[in-house]
Amino acid sequence: MKYFGTDGFRGRANDNLRVEHALKIGQFLGWYYGARIGEKARCVIGKDTRRSSYMFEYGLSAGLTSAGADVNLLHVTTTPSVSYVVRADKFDFGIMITASHNPYHDNGIKIINSSGYKMEEEVLLQIEKYIDGEIEIPFTYDNVGRCTDYFQGRNKYISYLSSVPLHSLRGYRIGLDCANGSAFNIAKTVFDMLGADTYVINNAPNGTNINVDCGSTHIEALQRLVKGNNLDVGFA
Repeated sequence: MKYFGTDGFRGRANDNLRVEHALKIGQFLGWYYGARIGEKARCVIGKDTRRSSYMFEYGLSAGLTSAGADVNLLHVTTTPSVSYVVRADKFDFGIMITASHNPYHDNGIKIINSSGYKMEEEVLLQIEKYIDGEIEIPFTYDNVGRCTDYFQGRNKYISYLSSVPLHSLRGYRIGLDCANGSAFNIAKTVFDMLGADTYVINNAPNGTNINVDCGSTHIEALQRLVKGNNLDVGFA
């Protein structure tokens, strides 16, 4: 495929991944699912902490609503949470804006089907054709969607995670390196709910410090945290 790879449409923000790409992806998906189900499509969007994630969120939302879809924003959250919310709340599809472990200047758009898995390749191929002007879709004044916040979806995911373990973590001292990324406002809450004594570093994202000398690719700070505080284990 020309734009989509094994992990979505990735590129450097405002270079080979631009707002117009997000707009067209949103337009096609809003139209495609609306035509497929015969009513307004329902979509949920999450994003990571990169500064460019905001402009891609707005671009996708504009495209989706212009094609009649209703958009629900989880805001900063994790990719698994988007998959979970799509399935649990029966959305038609979901979108996650992230470039995972890449530097902050990169970003990506992952599209998730109604089962919570990667979107089928045949749909992605049609999106690429629309981006390249090979497909036309109609827009009308009376087919416009709306965009709303959906914080309850992220809260439902946190509750789900805390319900999975069979045993309490009470008495355990656990370190977390959130890499200034999308789990910064989820991870500690979950471990606290499970009873752990939780120590956290790199949980103050500013839009450009995601993955900078931290996280799973730079575990030195986490090692110091675990050793310096006599913790039982650390996660990045």
